[in-house]
Amino acid sequence: MRMNAGLNYQVRQGARDIRQIYGEEGGLDAMRQAKQETLQSIYQILCIHLGNPPANFNWQWKDKDGEFHRDGAMTPLEFAEKYITTPMDEYVCLVHDPREGNPPGRTYTVQYLGNVVDGTRIKYLNVDVELMKDIAMRMLQDGMPVWMGCDTGKQMHRDKGLWDADLFDYGSVYNAEFSMDKAERLEYHQTAMTHAMLFTGVDVVEGKPRRWRVENSWDDKVGDKGFFLMNDSWFAEYMFEIAAPKSYLPEDLQAALDVEPVVLPPWDPMGSLAER
Repeated sequence: MRMNAGLNYQVRQGARDIRQIYGEEGGLDAMRQAKQETLQSIYQILCIHLGNPPANFNWQWKDKDGEFHRDGAMTPLEFAEKYITTPMDEYVCLVHDPREGNPPGRTYTVQYLGNVVDGTRIKYLNVDVELMKDIAMRMLQDGMPVWMGCDTGKQMHRDKGLWDADLFDYGSVYNAEFSMDKAERLEYHQTAMTHAMLFTGVDVVEGKPRRWRVENSWDDKVGDKGFFLMNDSWFAEYMFEIAAPKSYLPEDLQAALDVEPVVLPPWDPMGSLAER
């Protein structure tokens, strides 16, 4: 919290300095110098709180049989080149947005989403939730964990690590109606992507997923040593996004990836996860 407060202050102070120089017609070189001074302050704050970034390190681990291994010293880039073998360029973002104005089979992006100049454009392909389930299930069966985004706080028991669409009967408790469907909850900002996690397993019965194993990042004291159990009913209601290789898509949807995306307004809930 203290680190973020210091970073926010420096960013806003830097914006003030650059705008003052611009207003006084101080020139581009002076504005760039103010930017570099701000970045240097930000770097110092990060190093004080988190430590200096390592130039190299020893990578060590125990395998599933408990045998110790060490590989190093290597730079972070050398580590990435050797151990990160996922073909990231082959992955695409699939979302389930059932709102009437956003038909499936189309690509979407959110205005102002993304903060890297000339970086990769954030683009979503809207698909049916049953197809999303099928792709996630097939990836897990092929030995690949699945990155996903969902509305994590809804119908959740944090301590037991459970998600179920009918876990809590709020209607009976409050004697009130809770009748909005998924599309209406999105339209009225009652739901959105709020957290990213990892599918690591699926329980399949007669070819259909029944429940999902989720690796969370909150602590190993939450849920079952950090793992949660998601019933398939919850997937349908509160799951919004997965990352998947485009080869898992039908051919017509692979072709749809090349179509210019529809631009959603900056406040659209489909941009909430990346925004966070």
